[in-house]
Amino acid sequence: MLTACLAGGLLLLAAAAPAQAAGYRYWSFWRGSGSGWLYQQQGPAVYVPPDGAVDGWRFAVSPDGGQDAARPRSDAGFATVCAVTPAQQGRKRVAVVLDFGSAADAGSAEQPPAERTVCAVVPTTASSAEVLATVAPPLRYDTNGLLCAIAGYPKAGCGEQLGAGAQPKTTSAGGTERNNNADGPDIGLAAGGALIAALAGGALWQTRRRRTP
Repeated sequence: MLTACLAGGLLLLAAAAPAQAAGYRYWSFWRGSGSGWLYQQQGPAVYVPPDGAVDGWRFAVSPDGGQDAARPRSDAGFATVCAVTPAQQGRKRVAVVLDFGSAADAGSAEQPPAERTVCAVVPTTASSAEVLATVAPPLRYDTNGLLCAIAGYPKAGCGEQLGAGAQPKTTSAGGTERNNNADGPDIGLAAGGALIAALAGGALWQTRRRRTP
């Protein structure tokens, strides 16, 4: 009996391995801190960075969210990125680090742009999504509100799953898991602001933690 149970347990572990090995090609969202990068638990349409904050974005093939996702490779901090940008009354400065990943992350012949850092000067109430729309248009979202492209990169695709073949699904919290919709709209600053407001109101940004069906 014990042998049968052990064998069954090994079979279950073997069956679970492919799902654990799955990765996704997507933009992950990070918050800079004195000790490096922290995975951002709040979605960019909800999180409102304070003056002096650092928002980091990394495009890569990564596990489904959390600290195991690929971090931005730059260690640029606020003092570096916003060194020559003076403070303005009634506005805030947010350093933005954009890491477009490597050619291996691209998954196509498209060449990733060089890493970019920019100091955004925005209203004090601006969310991270609004900061991003200000400094890195066009943004592309899928029909569920998932961010697919920053500054037009990548031109196609949206959160493709690699290695396990599980299908996208909707979260119980009203957010959405990644899907393969590559035809979402390009969003400029004005249109992006309207979409961002809708995303914040509907809580459509998911926290990149997939549940097992």
